[in-house]
Amino acid sequence: DANLISTIIRNLISNSIKFTNSGGKITIDYTFKNNHHIITVTDTGIGMNDATIDKLFRIDTHLTTFGTNNEKGTGLGLILCREFVEKHNGEISVESEPGIGSKFTVFLPLGNNIQ
Repeated sequence: DANLISTIIRNLISNSIKFTNSGGKITIDYTFKNNHHIITVTDTGIGMNDATIDKLFRIDTHLTTFGTNNEKGTGLGLILCREFVEKHNGEISVESEPGIGSKFTVFLPLGNNIQ
């Protein structure tokens, strides 16, 4: 579903903008490998520690963070992203390091049926 995929990408880019200081870098990559579309959004933003990463995609955990201009983030967009990715039989992952930035990767199998 092109609309759901577009929503996923927009949310990841929006988050990168929110958590990257002015003058930082945001990179969006696409590759096709092993019958998977692989979309990666990488930033040079404020990054996250392991405790924050562990809470990112969980609806049962309250997570409030603030962007570089004090924009409030609740993590609900990432929870929706995970749901949309899973509806496409895909996976989403994150790598991050405080002060270095974050990398979100979406893996979507070719020719899958939406659940």
